[in-house]
Amino acid sequence: MSGDLLQRIQTLQFKNKNEAETLLKSFLHEIYSTDVEKVELRPLAVSLNSFNGYITLSGGKRLFFKTHTEPDTVISEYYNAGRLAEAGYPIIRPIFSSTDVGKQLLIYEVINSISVFDAAWMIERGDKSFFPDLSAAQQQSDRQLFDLYRRSFSSQTSNEANKSPIHQLFYHRLTGGRLTRFYGQPETGDYPQIKLPMGTYSMEEIRNTHWVVNDQVYEDTIEQIIHRAVKLLNPNVGGISVIGHGDAHNGNVFFQQDTTPPTLLYFDPAFAGRHSPLLDLTKPLFHNVFAMWMYFPKIKLDSLHIQMERRGQSIVVRHDYSLNPVREMFLESKLNHVVTPLFRKLREESLLPDNWREYLKTALFCCPFLTMNLTDSQKFPPEISLLGLAMAVEMGSESINKRSKIDQILDTI
Repeated sequence: MSGDLLQRIQTLQFKNKNEAETLLKSFLHEIYSTDVEKVELRPLAVSLNSFNGYITLSGGKRLFFKTHTEPDTVISEYYNAGRLAEAGYPIIRPIFSSTDVGKQLLIYEVINSISVFDAAWMIERGDKSFFPDLSAAQQQSDRQLFDLYRRSFSSQTSNEANKSPIHQLFYHRLTGGRLTRFYGQPETGDYPQIKLPMGTYSMEEIRNTHWVVNDQVYEDTIEQIIHRAVKLLNPNVGGISVIGHGDAHNGNVFFQQDTTPPTLLYFDPAFAGRHSPLLDLTKPLFHNVFAMWMYFPKIKLDSLHIQMERRGQSIVVRHDYSLNPVREMFLESKLNHVVTPLFRKLREESLLPDNWREYLKTALFCCPFLTMNLTDSQKFPPEISLLGLAMAVEMGSESINKRSKIDQILDTI
């Protein structure tokens, strides 16, 4: 029941903040302390599957909290903050941890820093004052990340890999209920409708259609990508692994401007542990670079031009969604300081899986397709739902003739 309660609070924070705070206060009395006098939720665009905010104790002390809500979880252990700290990650340690399934929540001393997500969004909205310091801090953090990977390289058995919390974000979302809740299932023939610019469609049709996006022809339907992802992302496969955060999107990283030089600080290690470095890179590669339409759909719609037409058995999409310079900065830093040296080292030591490209692309596919429900017309206008589908196909399938941005990147690797 606690898991249902946390999910209810996560949803309710955007609709009835006072009621959500009342529910959370009762929950905190149960798991933490009856001294909690006040709860302040912070409904944020980045909080797609989480919530955070502040609590005030009876003596006036103020603390920060963060939780991740994940329906259909099959993971029994969350929040390996200690393991990250021992590996050398700059991570804020919680003063209280509740790690039981359905009750997962961390409480921290208050950190007076903004998240990298907020800093980058301010830059994207016109305040360029953060850009030089944030760029320098990101590059230094990525150089450190590769060093942390290098120092923690180790083979992992299939049994060990199967227990890694990170799989909740990929394989278990594909097979544990989220996929069918969002987009229906072939076994029952029960599919939801999705509103797109040309009308309302069954997800059965959308899942089995081919795509052409900005003259990029894609080999696979969404249905075919799903089947490949279920096969490739199966967690019961051993291989090279690193100790990683697992969900290091910008909403889980503080930007410490007051340090000399400015630095980045990780928090909320809900999915931290030992796992594939390719999976560890997936969330930051997609969410920090390509995903702002997901966080601010109505704002991004104002500057988006997107067209859709049916052409034979294909949906043809043309759009002008592009990356802001701060997004290009995140991408270039990760490629230059982590991805390229990582692949070089894995190749030198014959540790790079033969199917690395398909594996990474199917993991990337899960980010636009399964983080949020693209059929949710209350959240996404038809144009943004279409953009999300097109981007899911771009991430998960190979482009033919004209190459997509992600394929160009992987080609250079």
